[in-house]
Amino acid sequence: MMKTDVVSTCGRSGSPVPGFPFPSVQSIARLALTAALLSVGLSACGGAGGATASDAGSLADYPAAATGTPPGASARASAAAAAFGRGVNFGNMLEPPREGDWGLTVEQRFIDLLDGSTFDSVRLPVRWSNHASADAAAVIDPAFFARVDSVIDRLLDKGVYVLLDMHHYRQLDGDVLDANERSVDPAVVEVRFLAMWRQIAARYKNRSDRLILEVYNEPHGNLTDRWNDLMARAVGVIRRDNPQRLIVVGPTSWNSAADLSRLVLPNDANLILTVHNYEPFNFTHQGATWVTPALPVGQDCCTADQLSRMTWGLDVAKAYGAKVGYPVFVGEFGSYSAADNAARVRYSRAMRDLIEARAMSWHYWELASGFGVYDPSGAGAFRADLRDALYGR
Repeated sequence: MMKTDVVSTCGRSGSPVPGFPFPSVQSIARLALTAALLSVGLSACGGAGGATASDAGSLADYPAAATGTPPGASARASAAAAAFGRGVNFGNMLEPPREGDWGLTVEQRFIDLLDGSTFDSVRLPVRWSNHASADAAAVIDPAFFARVDSVIDRLLDKGVYVLLDMHHYRQLDGDVLDANERSVDPAVVEVRFLAMWRQIAARYKNRSDRLILEVYNEPHGNLTDRWNDLMARAVGVIRRDNPQRLIVVGPTSWNSAADLSRLVLPNDANLILTVHNYEPFNFTHQGATWVTPALPVGQDCCTADQLSRMTWGLDVAKAYGAKVGYPVFVGEFGSYSAADNAARVRYSRAMRDLIEARAMSWHYWELASGFGVYDPSGAGAFRADLRDALYGR
């Protein structure tokens, strides 16, 4: 389990190195040692991004990318979106408040599943906000950065596209905090979002072009009227160190296709758009403990009405993509395990066919937890009927 208290001494007022007094009362020898330790400490606090508390600022320090005349997607963006193919989310691993809080950690055996040619790409959700200092600088814990580095590099070594996103910054949306999630001063919530992106973008600027950055998962709530501004600022800060890296952006209302028309796209050719589709919701989320009020179990799939609801968002997304000239992929869909297994298989195959009939790529939610296509218990094994419905060639 990753510790999140490493950043507690980074960028704070007071003694620069714990256990050492200030220089005015030190000997020359101790002063030299302090300076050396401080240099190491600041490097670790910032990682490759070099963030320190002195970098704290305001939204004005993160100018928005220009908007108004988006040029449409580059050939590289369109090709990458197509190459995502049939992907999977490594969900419930790095996006809990602490890795392991939701029953899973990123294990090498999960990464090795990419050797079987089942998955064409991986979406890697990460909750950065709970691993960063609580101030405006949002200095990301170097130990957590190193952990994410390791996962990214092992995934890239498999030769697939890896979509790295920012996931579950609850205060940004105005949501109730999860267990083990730390609150911060509301005045710094939005600036922290951009400060984290500054560090992430700097950290991974030299990684393979197959690493793609997704600005934020499912903006909603407080972000509904703020999203276009913050998204453009995030694209702007990513572009400082990554002028050509592909970036994924999506609409509000939890990445609903219905909100695509609200997007104000930056003037950037290296963008890919995403939507999520969990329709019919009373089927896909039946029995889910986090849904209030709880949805009754026993819902079947797939009636003509259900198929119509599944199709509507896909048609909206496809039409919007054609209108603005950017590819759109489905970043999440899936059904919770409380549903009847045969119905889940029917739903999964139907959704796969509907998406692919529209020449869109997708990432199933998720690998090995409540929606999982893989059973991690014991020696571990794919749920063969679910895997075949989704990934059968």
